[in-house]
Amino acid sequence: MSPMEKEIKNEFIKNSIYRMEESTRMIQICFKELSEEQVWEKPNKSSNSIANLILHLCGNITQYIISSLGEVKDTREREKEFLTTEGYTKDQLLQILLDTVEKAKAVIQGASKDRLIKERAVQGFNFSGIGVILHVVEHYSYHTGQIAFWSKILKNKDLGFYDGVNLTIKNKK
Repeated sequence: MSPMEKEIKNEFIKNSIYRMEESTRMIQICFKELSEEQVWEKPNKSSNSIANLILHLCGNITQYIISSLGEVKDTREREKEFLTTEGYTKDQLLQILLDTVEKAKAVIQGASKDRLIKERAVQGFNFSGIGVILHVVEHYSYHTGQIAFWSKILKNKDLGFYDGVNLTIKNKK
């Protein structure tokens, strides 16, 4: 691998992991605000609870990163992620998420150039390793937004994700 290829690979991996860590950080903030009952509460019959979203995220991250990119057997049972209505505490759900994200980050960090460009079938789609990582980062962020939105509704408060950060600073040339 050329020095430039290595630099691009490292930058992609670094930023993908950063985005996953940001989603994890935001979900942890939400969990500090929520009760045991609130993590299982559904906004309506057409929506999922935060607990279901956590189980779903873990299933998705496991299937795409740990199994596919990591090249281990896919054992995901997707329907259970949405049918489960109890059985985990708030702390257990958060720990499952943290463990899953850490395993995925290790797989991403250890991915060779060949694994990153290799096409593979995942959940009926064909993606390169880069495509797999992009899917997980995007999917994780999407559901993090749902969790944050539902948490804000349940608590009627700003979650302070960027407290202390000046988000009005202009870009420099």
